[in-house]
Amino acid sequence: MDHLPDLIQACLQHDRIAQRMLYDRYKKPMYSLAYRMTGDFDMAQDVLQEAFIDMFRHLSDFRGEATFGRWFKTIVIRKAYRHIENRKLWSTEIPEELVSDTGYAGVEAAHLEKALLSLPEGCRTVFLMIEVEGYSHREVAEVLGVTEGTSKSQLHAAKQKLRKLLQSPALLS
Repeated sequence: MDHLPDLIQACLQHDRIAQRMLYDRYKKPMYSLAYRMTGDFDMAQDVLQEAFIDMFRHLSDFRGEATFGRWFKTIVIRKAYRHIENRKLWSTEIPEELVSDTGYAGVEAAHLEKALLSLPEGCRTVFLMIEVEGYSHREVAEVLGVTEGTSKSQLHAAKQKLRKLLQSPALLS
């Protein structure tokens, strides 16, 4: 039962084995996303757990208008954003393999980690959603409850700040 539509259908019928298979399929990529959003290992684990609970609770709402992975990412992003808003906790360390996905090849991973985590929350969130996860400005606006213009200006600000930070290592010391 590795075919996703069959797996989802079995989950809707409360098949525990199917639920575990769906969990196993998505736990790593969704944890990576949660960690990128929060910058905190423990908070990412909380986000992941809550996102899976919500996903299973609302699985019948999945209409197939987007891919299942995209639909589930939206749940994870919303959960992460709420956690960030509620706790405002940030770590100073991102695993190197997560940083490598940002498209800043040739930049020292530790330097990029600090630069990303030093961005203001809104800029960092929009940057990660668009540049790392591939969301459009329209999708970011919908998920975060902002306008497309705000999403565009946050991305522009994030890129400007990253360029400045990455050109001057002393700014991150």
